[in-house]
This record gives sequence, structure tokens and C-alpha cells, in this order.
Amino acid sequence: MRIGQGIDVHHFSGDAERELWLGLVHVPDSPGLEGHSDADAATHALCDALLGAANLGDLGRHFPDTHTVYHGVSSRWLLEASVALVRAEGYRVESADVTIMAERPKLSDYMPAMSNELSTVVGATVSVKATTFEGLGALGRGEGIAASAVVLLREES
Repeated sequence: MRIGQGIDVHHFSGDAERELWLGLVHVPDSPGLEGHSDADAATHALCDALLGAANLGDLGRHFPDTHTVYHGVSSRWLLEASVALVRAEGYRVESADVTIMAERPKLSDYMPAMSNELSTVVGATVSVKATTFEGLGALGRGEGIAASAVVLLREES
């Protein structure tokens, strides 16, 4: 078995047209996050945890933000590609856990859908929860969103 951890942070975009995506779910009525892709911090953290557990590095190694082909790419595609890389190394996902850290927006209504979407792509249960920074630091001031993830992989027999 292998364990991986991932962390991702994005600040809110100044672009009023940018949508907020977290855990593969659109969260309406909230500013989007700045990033080269759709900036889904929860899914990016999960991708990094998957890749790390398989000793494959991180998203930047496989899908660099310096490469224009990945500009605006969906995090669903990034997660599907990350899962495929992990499977090619002979592992399958046993379980995963994602924590979203955000002062805003309130996410409780969206977390079941996030868990469902992420679990469907990963092929195993992905728990999703959220917390705040209680007003501390940049995240506590509501300047962006962070996420962390941990995964458990099992070697295919």
C-alpha cells in the first residue's frame, strides 16, 4: 500500500466572468480562482496526492502551466489523466480524503456532489469536508481557497 498527500492554493480571480470549480462541482454566485487551468484547488490537491503516492511527482511535472495546451484545461481531465498514470504504475485507489479550507463561500450544500464526482472519476470513495482559517492570514481574510488531500493506493495483484 502507498500513501500520498497533496496541497493546492489559489487566490480569487479579479475576473468577474471566472467560475468557481471545487471538487469537480460548479459553485455558483462566488468568484472563481486564478489559475492556468480551471483552478479547482480541491481536485488539484487530490491529483498531487495520487501522483505522489505512486512516486510520480506532481501535476506540474506532467501538465506544466508553461505549456499552452493545458491553458484552461478542466480539472476533471487532469484527474482522469492522473488516475490513468497511477493505474499504469500498477496501483488502484483504495480511498481518498479531501479538505477544503475557505472562509467563503459556504460549501456544505456542495460537498456531497463533490464527493460523488470525485469518487466516480477515482473509482473509490473520496470523502470531502471543509473548514475555515478562523480569520487568520490570507486565507482567513478570504483572499483565496486552499485544499489538502490524502490517498491510499493498493498495488494491483
